[in-house]
Amino acid sequence: MTAEPPTTIAETVAPKPGISGLTPDELAAWVEAQRQPSYRARQIADGIWKDGGSTDAAAFRTLPVALREALAGAVRLDTVADTEITLADRGMTEKALHRLDDGALIESVLMHYPAHGSSRERHTLCISSQAGCAVGCPFCATGELGFGRDLEVAEILDQVRHAARRLATDSRRLTNIVFMGMGEPLLNLDAVLAAVEALNDPRRFGLGARHITVSTSGVVPGIRRLTALGPQFTLAVSLHAARDALRDVLVPLNRRWPVADVVDAAREHARATGRRISYEVTMIGGVNDTELDAAAMADLLRDDHAHVNLIPMNPVAHTPWQASPMPVIEAFATTLRDAGIATTIRRNRGQEVGAACGQLAADRAGEPPAPAVARRRERLVVASAAALRGERSREPVPGGVGE
Repeated sequence: MTAEPPTTIAETVAPKPGISGLTPDELAAWVEAQRQPSYRARQIADGIWKDGGSTDAAAFRTLPVALREALAGAVRLDTVADTEITLADRGMTEKALHRLDDGALIESVLMHYPAHGSSRERHTLCISSQAGCAVGCPFCATGELGFGRDLEVAEILDQVRHAARRLATDSRRLTNIVFMGMGEPLLNLDAVLAAVEALNDPRRFGLGARHITVSTSGVVPGIRRLTALGPQFTLAVSLHAARDALRDVLVPLNRRWPVADVVDAAREHARATGRRISYEVTMIGGVNDTELDAAAMADLLRDDHAHVNLIPMNPVAHTPWQASPMPVIEAFATTLRDAGIATTIRRNRGQEVGAACGQLAADRAGEPPAPAVARRRERLVVASAAALRGERSREPVPGGVGE
């Protein structure tokens, strides 16, 4: 959208924009161009955001017929063409596979947490920012898919609207949103920031900034840009290893932005915003869960304003790895806690339905040929063994991860 008030939405954007991606000012400008009173923009906004809105043009039934028809002709009321819901954990986890209107598949996961002690009931939605991912972490199902494209603002927000509609049927509301689904959010940062603004805007979704988490696998320029903007949402860093040799394998963009640079940028962000950094560590048996790795992570994060989440690896096809045994994870956590680092061991959700990001989409993409799977497994075994010996990767940085 341009900053100038458009004559019509359709004239300024092709193809038609998703309605949820429009700002209140853009919506007001369009309503004015239709020679309608300004309060109609509020009615339309309610139709989009109240309880997630609706995919049906008839939901705007309080609007004049001519305005409803103009609206349906100018925008896409929903960028999601179809959604398939799979339940797990006795209904406490809802995995959604969304097919966008160009056929791209993305995923979101809605997780329910009942009230416990002083903690209130929570409904957390994990959403995608890209179709596929360019980073290529080998333990991640999305990494197997490769990169498709960036999501539009509306395609990000419509994942939220779909979940909000499902919750509204039981008079419940989303309490937390995390950008930890498919894709690297900081490689689609403009769209992610616009989506966060919509989620935080009381005229639209109205979720407090501190209930929104944006994750990154270590895009240092993106972290620094966030720091300059000073947002109050939580920054989460997918750390996975504190030693460069190992992180080169587990998070390939570490070959461009080494772990010390990533943590320095995160540390600066914490100082500037006063917000604690969340570090995510996928625990892989015999790979990144050794005493050496625990000590290295303790040294790296000691005295930082940080919290570490240790997460057993979800089984992913085509890798030779498995989750670390729980006693090993507990010992790792003890090392971090002894260094004064707040640490939580997280339980995986929805394993029986492939709730780790990208697993359903990867399943739909089909099984790769057996020789390709064997070569991939062998390559990972060799690479991780070299990393454990302290040898840095000579593989190139994945394409599409920025400069």
